[in-house]
Amino acid sequence: MSFQILLNVFLAFIWMFLKNEFNGNTFIIGYILGLGIMFVFRHFFNDRFYLKRANAVVLLLLIFARELILSNISVLKAVLKPSLDMKPGIFAFETVLTKDWEITILSNLITLTPGTLVVEVSEDNRILYIHAMDIADKEEAVDSIKNTFEKAIMEVGK
Repeated sequence: MSFQILLNVFLAFIWMFLKNEFNGNTFIIGYILGLGIMFVFRHFFNDRFYLKRANAVVLLLLIFARELILSNISVLKAVLKPSLDMKPGIFAFETVLTKDWEITILSNLITLTPGTLVVEVSEDNRILYIHAMDIADKEEAVDSIKNTFEKAIMEVGK
């Protein structure tokens, strides 16, 4: 991926030298033209086209922002209720992620979301033990994490 970014910047500088204009607008036009050239020749690279990974990172950040807002609302509702009818608990979440950075990001995203906290990661990095402030249905919580964070992190890691 870094090779593709450097190649794209190099193509933008080449465009600036060909146009003999050394300003930001010419660089941006060259960068966009370089993207087009690299997209046409993307099959010659070993990695996938780097804009796909950049889009996956942006999507992951948007998913995290949405989950952060929704969990803040649910925590606020639980705090403002006159009676506490929460069911806190710890459940095991088996992940399909294998790389250390993927598991770290997943653990941090879960912990940063209000109402949940990763308590422990198993020795083989396959199971995360998660404490939830209100867990009415364990399967729903597992599916929620699998369909949001884990799926988006797998897309970034491709």
